[in-house]
Amino acid sequence: MKACRREPTPYTPVWLMRQAGRYMQEYRDVRAKVSFLELCYNPQLCSEVMCTAVERLGVDAAIIFSDLLPILEPMGMDLEFAKGEGPVIHNPIKGADQVDRLLELDSMDQLQFVTDTVRQTRADLPEHLPLIGFAGSPFTLASYAIEGGSSRSYTDTKRLMYSDPGAWQA
Repeated sequence: MKACRREPTPYTPVWLMRQAGRYMQEYRDVRAKVSFLELCYNPQLCSEVMCTAVERLGVDAAIIFSDLLPILEPMGMDLEFAKGEGPVIHNPIKGADQVDRLLELDSMDQLQFVTDTVRQTRADLPEHLPLIGFAGSPFTLASYAIEGGSSRSYTDTKRLMYSDPGAWQA
């Protein structure tokens, strides 16, 4: 609350959007070597990027470095982060028959990179700093899977939701 009142604080309050990212030369150096998805799947690099941001910003908490969408890949979605476009799903869901093709996560082993990233980042951070995680809501993940990427209007999502409630609820 002190920060909201513009009073001095011992730490810079956590910045939620893009705590680590393109504004950092260190991040750009890592990204010059690996794709965004490769970075998301590499716990050591995720931790390095996050810890560098925490050091530079002097924030009071760290936010795990990841993305909402890699969870869709083990379900059979063909995800790419295209330069200048953001996330692209090359096999979007357009009807009930395509909902049925989604693979169920039969084991959390398919998402082990998330757990490993949390463990690695926690180990690399100073003990006094909290580590904040995040997750995509079912609507957000479904919208990306249906639209094939980001959307401002969610036309395909609404179309599926209203025209085939059974598929939407599946």
